[in-house]
Amino acid sequence: MPLLQAKSVTHYFGGLCAVSDFNLDLEKGELVGIIGPNGAGKTTVFNLITGVYKATRGSITMNGHELVGLKPNQVTALGIARTFQNIRLFKDLSVLDNVRIAHYSQVGYTAWESFFHIGRYRNEEARVAQNSLDLLAVFKLDAYADDLAKNLPYGLQRRLEIARALATKPSLLLLDEPAAGMNPNEIMLLMDFIRWIREEFDLTIILIEHQMRLVMGICERLKVLDFGATIAEGLPQEIQANPRVLEAYLGEQEVT
Repeated sequence: MPLLQAKSVTHYFGGLCAVSDFNLDLEKGELVGIIGPNGAGKTTVFNLITGVYKATRGSITMNGHELVGLKPNQVTALGIARTFQNIRLFKDLSVLDNVRIAHYSQVGYTAWESFFHIGRYRNEEARVAQNSLDLLAVFKLDAYADDLAKNLPYGLQRRLEIARALATKPSLLLLDEPAAGMNPNEIMLLMDFIRWIREEFDLTIILIEHQMRLVMGICERLKVLDFGATIAEGLPQEIQANPRVLEAYLGEQEVT
C-alpha cells in the first residue's frame, strides 16, 4: 500500500475546475515534485490533502485512512505536516513558543489539569519545552529561542517553519515553495537542508517549487499540472525534455 494515494481527485470552486482527475501513488521515503505555472492547481492539491478544502470527488488516503472530509488537525494527527508559500509563523511569539505550540496535539493532560496546573500538566509542559529546545538545537535555532519570530532573518524564518512542522512528528512533509525569495547560494544550501531533514527525520516529501535548479536537483520524479490537469509525469530528465511542459510551463525555454 502506498503511504499516500490520491485517486481521481477533482475539486471545483463554483463552476471553475481547480484540480481535475489528480492521481498519485507516493511510496515511503520518496521525494516527489509538483510543478506548473501559477494557477495550475498545485497549492490546491496541498489544501485538499491537508483538509483545508474537501475534494468535490475522489479519494485521498494516508496509510489506508481516508482523508477527504477530515479537518486539518485530524489530518495532522495521521502524520502529515506542511509549510506555506508565504511563511505563516506566529510572528509576535518567541521562536521557542512557535515550536511549543506544534506539540499540543500530543500532550497527555486534560483541559481541567491545564486550568488548575495539576496532575500531568507540569510534567507534560516540561517535556514539551525540552522537546522544543532539542528540536531548535537540531535546526541550529536554539540561540534564537527567546527572540520574536518576526525578528529572524528570512532564511531562519523558513527554517523555523519547517522545524515547527516537524514538531508534529509527521511521516509526510509537504513543502510549498520553500525556495521563494532565496538567492542561488541560498537555494543550494536549501537543497542540502531538504536532503538532510529527509534522512534525519525519515520523511517522505512532496515539494511544490518554481525554482528549477532545486526541483531538478533533488526530486526523484515530477508531476506537472496546467489548469488543474496533469499534463506530464516522470523522471526529472524526462520532464526536462517534454515538449508539452516546455510549451505550457516555460514557453519555449529549456528547463535547466
